[in-house]
Amino acid sequence: MAAGRIYLIPVTLGDQNFADVIPQGVLSITKSLRLFTVENVRSARRYLRLIDSDFPIDETEFMELSEHNGVSDISAYLEPVIGGRDMGLMSEAGLPGIADPGAMLVSAAHRKKIRVVPLAGPSSILLALISSGLNGQCFTFHGYLPVKPADRAAALRELERKSKEGYAQIFMETPYRNQRMLDSILSVCSNDTLLCIASDITLSGESICTKPVSEWRKNIPSLNDRLTVFIIQ
Repeated sequence: MAAGRIYLIPVTLGDQNFADVIPQGVLSITKSLRLFTVENVRSARRYLRLIDSDFPIDETEFMELSEHNGVSDISAYLEPVIGGRDMGLMSEAGLPGIADPGAMLVSAAHRKKIRVVPLAGPSSILLALISSGLNGQCFTFHGYLPVKPADRAAALRELERKSKEGYAQIFMETPYRNQRMLDSILSVCSNDTLLCIASDITLSGESICTKPVSEWRKNIPSLNDRLTVFIIQ
């Protein structure tokens, strides 16, 4: 029996009209699947019911893969696919595999020669970059920076140093720590360093703006509990 496929399923970045950001073909594939590996089962079920109020949740199998569940044998997730079933891989928001534990499953799938099928959808990282006006040809995504203030400041100094070589430096923070991150950026970075703050991308409160750190210091935005991507160059 031929192995199934793993579809990388995009989801919305928040509570907005899914039809605005998810292609119809992707929705059709998502609705056809009955096996998912997800970052969070509750939010995955909510999304499936959002795109199809009659989605057969009770007939669908969910396997949770997160940074907190201590996966010891990733190959166990692939057994149904090796047996011929198609699987959807779903992150909490946006595209799976970027700053997401699903990358472990994709890596294991390649080792087992299982076909991985990426589907088009929103990525806050790429949408922030292309709308920032910063270098879209040479850039680095760093995920989450250290939480401790001294370590975070040191990391920001290093990113600013790298950005002076022309590479846009992209990073994120947990929404409730965004304000502390912004405070650190404004405290550490030079006046002429360009900073893009991209918040709530694709949502009703979307805000994307790039200007020098010196200008941000004059009018500091409130970022608490907003989904935000930072880029410096």
